[in-house]
Amino acid sequence: MIQNCKICGVTDSQTLKYITNHKYPPKMIGFICNWPKSKRFVSDDQLKELLKIDKKGTSYVAVLVNPDDNTLEKVKDLPFDYYQLYDCVPQKIKIIKEKYNKKIISVVTVEEEKDVLKYKDFEDVSDVILFDSKGYHNSVSFDHNYLDKVNTKLSLMIAGNIKIEDVPNLKDKNFCIDMSGGLETEGIKDTNKIDKFLNSVHNLNS
Repeated sequence: MIQNCKICGVTDSQTLKYITNHKYPPKMIGFICNWPKSKRFVSDDQLKELLKIDKKGTSYVAVLVNPDDNTLEKVKDLPFDYYQLYDCVPQKIKIIKEKYNKKIISVVTVEEEKDVLKYKDFEDVSDVILFDSKGYHNSVSFDHNYLDKVNTKLSLMIAGNIKIEDVPNLKDKNFCIDMSGGLETEGIKDTNKIDKFLNSVHNLNS
């Protein structure tokens, strides 16, 4: 059964308020904190303003690509519940988790089936394992049946070019769905698509 969902790449207050006030809000909302190449990147000033909005029943996630000490110091006092870490080795994740006392979403990038087994390297330093496509910069997808090989007590999440119409096909998978681009129209978050997605996830579990 699908374990709720995450909406990633929120950049404006109107969309964020819509999500947090939805009757079926997502489990998590993610913000791109240190990857300026992303069209969903939010600056330090934007981030501070966005995070003033009451998260209500959701959790806020800082999406960080191999963050340096300066980046980590900038976000440490912001009301994030999770750090989602890309391109980090387990040793670095362990240091970040212990120093900043945050829950950790470790990202395993997947291109072929054998890549999935890399999750074992991150089990001891993570609260959640996110399986994303190797082309996460460009919204490439991967075969989600690869995850049938995963056996862990940790919570699992999937991302990578997932579309709203894919959701019913994932109903028997025991993980959280992370969507970003699939909720946009011409590169902008679309509240109609967000509404359809949140209702779809809720209906699968009702």
